[in-house]
Amino acid sequence: MLNISGLLAMTLAHASMPDIEAAIMDKNYEQARTLSSNVLKSTADPKERIQAQYYLGLSQLRLGQYAEGRSAFQIVMSATGPGDLYDRAALGMMEGLYMPGFYKDALKAGERLLRKSPHSSLLSLIYLKLARTHLKLTHWSLAREYLQKIINEFPRSLEAPIAQNLMEEKEYFTVQVGSFLDQDRAERLMQQLKSGGQYAYIVETTTSDGKKFYRVRVGQMASLLDVQTLEAQLSHQGYPTLIYP
Repeated sequence: MLNISGLLAMTLAHASMPDIEAAIMDKNYEQARTLSSNVLKSTADPKERIQAQYYLGLSQLRLGQYAEGRSAFQIVMSATGPGDLYDRAALGMMEGLYMPGFYKDALKAGERLLRKSPHSSLLSLIYLKLARTHLKLTHWSLAREYLQKIINEFPRSLEAPIAQNLMEEKEYFTVQVGSFLDQDRAERLMQQLKSGGQYAYIVETTTSDGKKFYRVRVGQMASLLDVQTLEAQLSHQGYPTLIYP
C-alpha cells in the first residue's frame, strides 16, 4: 500500500499538462513548478516542452521568482512565432519586469508585444498592462488613452471594469491597506490608521456585478519613491499593502 506521500511522488513523476493546469487553477504554484520541471525532464516532445516551459515561468512569476520566470518566458518567446502562446509569454515577461519595479523595461516589453501582435486575442489585457505601467511612470495621459481604448473597444472584457475604476483614480500615488464589503470594518481601519498619525481615507468603488467596496488608503503623493517608502513602512507594521494607481 502506498501512503499519501508516495502517491504524490508518483503523480509528480508522471506529470501531464492537465496536472499542471489543475495546479495553476488551484493556485498551487509550488506544485505547478515541480510538475512543469518534471515534464521538461521527461519528454522530448517539442509542443509539450514549450507548454511546460510557459507554465514553469508562470508558476515562478506567481512565486515571486521574477528573474527565473523571465528566463522561462524568453525561452518560450524564442521558440514560438506570433500567436496566443507567444503573447502570453510576452505578457508574462512584462509582468516579470513590472512586479519588481523595472517599469521602463516593462513598458518597452509591452510596446514590443503590441507592435508584434497588434491584433492579439489578448489585446485588452495588453492595453491594461501598458496603462498600469504608464501610471507607475506618471505618464497619466498615455495611461488614460489605453484605459479608454479598453472601455471603448472591449466593453464586455474582464479588463473593462478595472479600466473604469483606474480612470477614476486621481493623478497621485497612494497605498491601499484594505478593501471591504463591510463599510464599518473599513471605517474602523481608517480610524486606527488616523490615530497612528496617518492620512487615511476611504474610496468607494463598484464592481461590474454591482458590489460596492470600501477601500482604505493612506497618503496622496506625487512621487513613486515617496509612496514606496510609505508602503514599506505600512507593510512593516503588518498591513497588507498595494500601491495605487
